[in-house]
Amino acid sequence: MPMTLERPPSGDALATAHAPAARLRQTMTGVRLSFSWFGLRRTLTPGQKSQAAEALAASGDVLAASKKLLDTKHPAFQAVSAIRNRATSYWKALSLPFPEPGLRLIRQADVEEFHHRLTEFATELSSAVDELERCYPELRAAAAARLGQLYHPGDYPSSLRDEFALTWEFPAVEPPEYLRRLSPELYRRECERVTLQFNDAVALAEQAFCEEFGNLVTHLAERLAGDAEGPPKVFRDSAVTNLRGFFERFRTLNVGSNEELETLVDQAQQLLRGVAPQELRANTSLRDRIRAQLDGVQASLETLLIDRPRRNIVRRPR
Repeated sequence: MPMTLERPPSGDALATAHAPAARLRQTMTGVRLSFSWFGLRRTLTPGQKSQAAEALAASGDVLAASKKLLDTKHPAFQAVSAIRNRATSYWKALSLPFPEPGLRLIRQADVEEFHHRLTEFATELSSAVDELERCYPELRAAAAARLGQLYHPGDYPSSLRDEFALTWEFPAVEPPEYLRRLSPELYRRECERVTLQFNDAVALAEQAFCEEFGNLVTHLAERLAGDAEGPPKVFRDSAVTNLRGFFERFRTLNVGSNEELETLVDQAQQLLRGVAPQELRANTSLRDRIRAQLDGVQASLETLLIDRPRRNIVRRPR
């Protein structure tokens, strides 16, 4: 459910509209998560592409091809990838988007917890890579058998231990104080740029909340509705628990920029309060009532998105 948002109005309303941005600026800080990862694909050499093209009666210069060096479905490799996915999901769940690539905003109160959890992820990753290293000869042998003439020992490092890493940092998003002394005018322009970035961050946060909320409500409503004919659809507990997880995250990270959205989230939360997934599966009347009311929330949310004037969030270079 994509959307873009308008810039705040001018005049007295401008200060009110900027209040959420000011709160973000006062209570949050930048956080970046980075990975070093072994590159699994290599482009075929011109000679190899020519051979492949010849078999297809095609010209080698129009063929783009690569080879996969290792079996990513191997349990040891999947364990390594799973840690990256979990760390990324945790980072995103605890933070808000920011109009600078790779950077998000985290509450200052959560920095210590985040650092502790990422340290645990890094330890888990190190252990998983050790296990992958143990399986590395097996994986290389399987790759040699699978790739045939495409196998080249030079594509493979002697060890995988230095090929995977997880790092995180908390880069400053405010203009450096020394700039005020060196160039007051440049410092002023940088302050204006950061102010615009935080205004955009509010819009990005609202957009992300609306999209996630809309997707979760739509999914649950569809599962509750079932098919026009036949029995109701079976749905997993996650259709409910994911929505409850959103409620908690919204209350924690909400920037207070959209009262209508807050009202709709309140309505959905009240609908599901005390309702267990098994009750929705077993109680048809409860299921129908919840579905009908979720449809109303969904319709109001769609109206909210349509009625909002549209604008694009511009990611400004530093």
